[in-house]
Amino acid sequence: MGAIHIRDVDDAVISRLKERARAHNRSLQGEMREILREAAFGTPAVGSGPARRSLRLKVVKVGADAHYSRDEIYGDDGR
Repeated sequence: MGAIHIRDVDDAVISRLKERARAHNRSLQGEMREILREAAFGTPAVGSGPARRSLRLKVVKVGADAHYSRDEIYGDDGR
């Protein structure tokens, strides 16, 4: 697979590309590959971008207030 190196890219452009990559849950390189692929072929890759799932939360009353330490919940000693 080939590689491209682009010099003298304005800092504002790089900053905006990083924001765009973050919004699409990609690395900067991954975002650049997708931008170039779309420019070359005219359409986004099938399945490109993060899968969007709705999150459904349900609150359940258990009868008593529970207080647990971080270690009891995660078991990672705060790491």
